[in-house]
Amino acid sequence: MRQTTHDTDYELHDRAVLVSLVTHAIKRSGINTEHSFQELVNLAETAGVEVLTMMTQNLETPDTKWFIGKGKVEELRAAAAELGATTVIFDQELSGAQVRNLEETLDLKIIDRTQLILDIFAQRAKTREGIIQVELAQLSYLLPRLSGHGKNLSRLGGGIGTRGPGETKLETDRRHIRDRISDLKALLQEVVRHRKLHRERRRKSGITQVALVGYTNAGKSTLLRELTAADVYVENQLFATLDPTSRTLELPSGKEVVLTDTVGFIQNLPHDLVAAFRATLEEVCEADLVLHVVDSSSEMRNEQMKVVQKILGDLGAADKPQITVFNKKDCVSGREEFMAAGADSIWISAFSREDLDQLCEMIQLRLAGDTRIFALPVDRGDLIALAYRSGEVTDQRIEDDKMLLTVELNKQDFEVHGHKLREYMET
Repeated sequence: MRQTTHDTDYELHDRAVLVSLVTHAIKRSGINTEHSFQELVNLAETAGVEVLTMMTQNLETPDTKWFIGKGKVEELRAAAAELGATTVIFDQELSGAQVRNLEETLDLKIIDRTQLILDIFAQRAKTREGIIQVELAQLSYLLPRLSGHGKNLSRLGGGIGTRGPGETKLETDRRHIRDRISDLKALLQEVVRHRKLHRERRRKSGITQVALVGYTNAGKSTLLRELTAADVYVENQLFATLDPTSRTLELPSGKEVVLTDTVGFIQNLPHDLVAAFRATLEEVCEADLVLHVVDSSSEMRNEQMKVVQKILGDLGAADKPQITVFNKKDCVSGREEFMAAGADSIWISAFSREDLDQLCEMIQLRLAGDTRIFALPVDRGDLIALAYRSGEVTDQRIEDDKMLLTVELNKQDFEVHGHKLREYMET
């Protein structure tokens, strides 16, 4: 009988030992292994796992059979038996053969970092689109490792690694999974088609889009809620919100823009997950302005910012206009670093109305174009209306048969409405 994700009596049995392998290549790359390991602890706790202890192994390269070496596996088995562990979670990605070997030796559930992140996403997905994307990522991860997850798939008890596709019966073979992947990709293509239609409709109507991006738990959803009074789930945990939310934000000038919250990024975000969520993340590529939200209270903020910029680069959105929003200033004592971060950055608390007003002013300024004067025929009401739709009219006067309008142009609006006005623009 299949177990569901609601078998909480079983899920409470997830008691894990966490394991990290530090290789020479990792050391040379400059990756902060302590930060990555601490993040694994946070991920495990987010998934509802009780963390019993942590172990680290140093090797020149990963052991092809045991990943951490046979001797360390024996040490791990003794520690797991003493502590009553049911699960071992690795901070790196394992091959199917490594999972199989470790399962047979330890007789425990074996989970790697990618599977853990996918499991959290499976818990968080609420909309049909999010569920499709997560299942596609899980199956894409599982397919090449199918032979290595025999015990994981047959274990009763649910818990991490067995939600969604992980619950599939052991006899499900590659052909069935490939068929399901094809079906999910077709459904996702329909989602992509609808999103493109919506984006095209927004573009034609001149709607300006602003995207919130950032490392998970940086405070994006809190910022969206406080700026727009949006009814969104806010919690101090990794990936508290998964499905994107768009709300209307009114700027000081009265102009309205669409503000969209996106899924949080994380170090070593699984490739299959990025691929599956590309339809959602493309909202960033279509945005006129990106707000990069940073947790200013995190000691790892610089590394987290680099991760976000790398993923934006992978999505083709690295050259988008950006404002860096250093959030959570109410959790930080110093201020010099953030105050001197540059003209395209701001240090705020999402709970300060004054700070939010300053952010809205900055958004308005970044979206605005140059101030231009248009000399329009007084009898061309259509052109005068276009000028008003292309920005904020700050001055209006009539000279002879001309209507002189001074307009603070909105870049997006002027691109949509202003092509007929260019010949009337005074130099």
